[in-house]
Amino acid sequence: MVDIAKFLAQELTLKPSQVSNALELLAEGATIPFIARYRKERTGEMNEIQLRELSDRFTYLSELEERKNAILNAIAELGKLTDDLKSKITACLQKNELEDLYLPYKPKKRTKATIAKEKGLQPLADFIKSLNTKASIDASLETEAAKYISEEKAVKTAADALKGAADILAEEVAEKANLRAYLRDYLMQNGVFTSQIKKEHPEGSTKFEMYRDYRVKVKGIAPHNMLALLRGENEKVLNLELTFDELEVLAYLESQEIKTKVRAIRNFYQAMLKDAFNRLMKTSLTSEVIGDRKNYADIESIKTFETNLRELLLSSPAGMKPTLAIDPGFRTGCKTSVIDNTGKFLEYQTIFPHTGSHQRIQAAQTIEKLIKKYNIELIAIGNGTAGRETDEFASEVIKTLERKPVKVMVNESGASIYSASEVAIAEFPDLDITVRGAISIGRRLQDPLAELVKIDPKSIGVGQYQHDVDQKLLKQKLDETVESCVNYVGVNLNTASKELLSFVSGITPTIAKNIITYRDSNGAFSDRKQLLKVAKLGQKTFEQSAGFLRISSGKNPLDNTAVHPESYGVVKAIAKDLNLPLTQISQASQKLKSVDLKKYVTDIVGEPTLRDIISELEKPGRDPRAEFKYATFKEGIKEIGDLKVGMELEGIITNVANFGAFVDIGVHQDGLVHISQIANQFVDDPKKFVKVGQVVKVRVLEVKENLKRISLSMRSP
Repeated sequence: MVDIAKFLAQELTLKPSQVSNALELLAEGATIPFIARYRKERTGEMNEIQLRELSDRFTYLSELEERKNAILNAIAELGKLTDDLKSKITACLQKNELEDLYLPYKPKKRTKATIAKEKGLQPLADFIKSLNTKASIDASLETEAAKYISEEKAVKTAADALKGAADILAEEVAEKANLRAYLRDYLMQNGVFTSQIKKEHPEGSTKFEMYRDYRVKVKGIAPHNMLALLRGENEKVLNLELTFDELEVLAYLESQEIKTKVRAIRNFYQAMLKDAFNRLMKTSLTSEVIGDRKNYADIESIKTFETNLRELLLSSPAGMKPTLAIDPGFRTGCKTSVIDNTGKFLEYQTIFPHTGSHQRIQAAQTIEKLIKKYNIELIAIGNGTAGRETDEFASEVIKTLERKPVKVMVNESGASIYSASEVAIAEFPDLDITVRGAISIGRRLQDPLAELVKIDPKSIGVGQYQHDVDQKLLKQKLDETVESCVNYVGVNLNTASKELLSFVSGITPTIAKNIITYRDSNGAFSDRKQLLKVAKLGQKTFEQSAGFLRISSGKNPLDNTAVHPESYGVVKAIAKDLNLPLTQISQASQKLKSVDLKKYVTDIVGEPTLRDIISELEKPGRDPRAEFKYATFKEGIKEIGDLKVGMELEGIITNVANFGAFVDIGVHQDGLVHISQIANQFVDDPKKFVKVGQVVKVRVLEVKENLKRISLSMRSP
């Protein structure tokens, strides 16, 4: 069998010790964020991306080895396992190659070939096969076939016998691994996807218009095009086909399978091979190629989703400040909630600024009163229906104030999902669903990560074709992204929600709930060691999680840093040598820079970890996310009809796809900056130039109000 660790080291260009140590840590239950941050010495400083790639490949190859064993045992039980077949199976590195090798031995339903065998026609097939290998011997196939005529076996004529023999040989050909591998590759390299819109859908009536008469090479199809074609086919709007030169395929099969020059046998084989391909190979190989392209499209689309989600989760927090949050509405009013500098809900009011001048004045008075009562520093306004109108109303109110809060439009995608969720109901059982939505909008502004982890990532609105891709893989990768972001930023142990704690390295939802219960019963944690008093939180969980949990104003200043408790002794030794109390060590950055790290290396803590420790002590508790910025939408531009070609606007990127970026410019409909309009240079991947949450300046290129399509450009004119 394949030595997986050795193979992975070669494939991923890593040292064997890096691979074996990383796999050992994973087998022990260590999480990838923990290994990447606190076990650099053992893995040779492998980062999270390398560790996840290693973990995924190890899982794939382990499953492959299990399948090999099952197949070897199954073929051995049939008494058909040869040394050559065994070596081929053992050397396999792809699942589809392995299944090709197993295909001739796989239990199958009754086929034309098995029926022919039941009629005793295998010897006839073997006879014809022997003639094919003898270049010059001629024989009458009909004369030989006549020997197999049998009323009892329902072989009425020589033609029936020859048809049965052809069925047996066709199945043999169709199950040859080398032929299948070649044809699969041929379809991949030379096949063309074509699509037409069905006649019942007239021009301009469907979102799949660009696929009305579409052709693209299989090997060159973009992921979003592949998923769009499959969705169009699934919705019965498109006819999708994989086309190729069938004559070339048949010529290849003949070159491989026909050895004789005898015309009768050649004719027999040509007909048999045509049947073998059309009846037994074409559909399955076409499906495999479509499946391969679908799998590739899934992986690439999920990667884009991961990147967008990471950027959104790591959006700059406005900070934990008293916040007035408004969920806009016209007729039903604007739900207005106040949350304090810890995210705690304080009060709500419903105001009606859009239903008449008298109520607008009352609404302004209410807002002004709340701002002064709670010393509001931030105003968060949802960007949904009535969002721009409410934004302008809030601007009018702020103008009259001496101390002006910062006002920000907040993307409310998924807020309604949160409002109706079990999480929101448990948090605010007595509040109206819209009030919960307003609270969520406010908290998103204060700390996007802490709030967005409460929502299924698929509901946040940063993916493309998210319902079309492999749902199991999507969930796995999005969960990994959330876990990575949460542990990258770190979590305040005394304010974090159960949902946020659940993504901390090593902490399960049950332990997260137990942490909340302990905190409610005993008050705020004063040091990390107290975690060991939480039910079901043992030494292993403590090891995995402690470095990612922060305690501000605790007993030990190191508890508010990313320094792991296992390294506290080293930090104390450094502080002692620098003649500084532990509470002041972070204020001596120049002295820290001059520390000789080699002096403090131990069996557990090596130079990579020591470098991290010094870096952390120089900026203890600092949020690694970027400085907060927000877009200012142009006054008077509230609806798509207000846009004019050539207008220059400020907006915020809400989604990045393989073909461009979507930008919120404040008109309830995101505009698209096509990949060709992102920069004044060639752009092969939009993710290299733009990211979700980025504030950008754009120019309006085209507006199609009836289709709600806005084309934008970021290129300088």
